[in-house]
Amino acid sequence: MGIATSRGVIRDFAGPYYVSEDNMAFGAPTRYWKLDPAKALSGADGWDKGVAEASTIYNGRIHNLCCDNCHSHVATALNLMTYDGKTNWNMVNLCFFMLFRGHYVSVARFVKSWLPSLVLVVLIVTLSVVL
Repeated sequence: MGIATSRGVIRDFAGPYYVSEDNMAFGAPTRYWKLDPAKALSGADGWDKGVAEASTIYNGRIHNLCCDNCHSHVATALNLMTYDGKTNWNMVNLCFFMLFRGHYVSVARFVKSWLPSLVLVVLIVTLSVVL
């Protein structure tokens, strides 16, 4: 998960002490949720300051897959900019917002997202039935 500046440059907490620019850790985005920079406390300037400050904070942090990761970076940015008047953004609500409000970039990216899981489920079900 990454967050873009008001000019479209994606920032992603990609690893320990590293926030990338337009080079996401797991490849090109497959899904997006378009947010409105005008809903940041000070508009687009507040948006950019929130993204920059969160990136500075996460450039000094160790990456942890479960507790302090790219989702936390995005939540921190949204909290710093007081997006939509809220300062309680977290990994869980971002997950649900992406699930229910996110849009796939293309059909190919939808397939890329779900095909590995589908293959794994089919394999497990097949092995359970056969064995």
